[in-house]
Amino acid sequence: MAGPEPTVIHRPAPGVALGVTEAMIHALVHGFYDRIRADAELGPIFTAQIEDWEPHLAKMCDFWSSMLLMTKRYDGRPVPAHLKIPDLDRPHFERWLDLFSRAARELCPPDAAALFIDRAERVAQSLQLSLDFHRGLPPPLKAPIRAG
Repeated sequence: MAGPEPTVIHRPAPGVALGVTEAMIHALVHGFYDRIRADAELGPIFTAQIEDWEPHLAKMCDFWSSMLLMTKRYDGRPVPAHLKIPDLDRPHFERWLDLFSRAARELCPPDAAALFIDRAERVAQSLQLSLDFHRGLPPPLKAPIRAG
């Protein structure tokens, strides 16, 4: 005798209700990485790791589309990619978040920008904790990358 059918909960993609579109993602990713490449601190790090920018930008568009529109297009492995950069540390993530937040606020409507920024902060925190773990470092007492 079979039990009751399981309840399936369908949640809308978080970005849909806030008007996030593929065009918005494209504009933000490309605008943000223009800033990264021009940045004195992060530009050299990215330039040393990325030879062909177009595939990287497409992958980042897939990442954000998967995260905010639930398209499932991203299939990368960000931790191993970031582990290849031995000097990558908390100040780099703070700078990355600063540039990303500015780009999001300038290129997206306020509610969409807030969603992008929230997810970027979670990504940065997760990556930093993963890198620390793989490097044998103890987790920080306070996990967020940026202070309030």
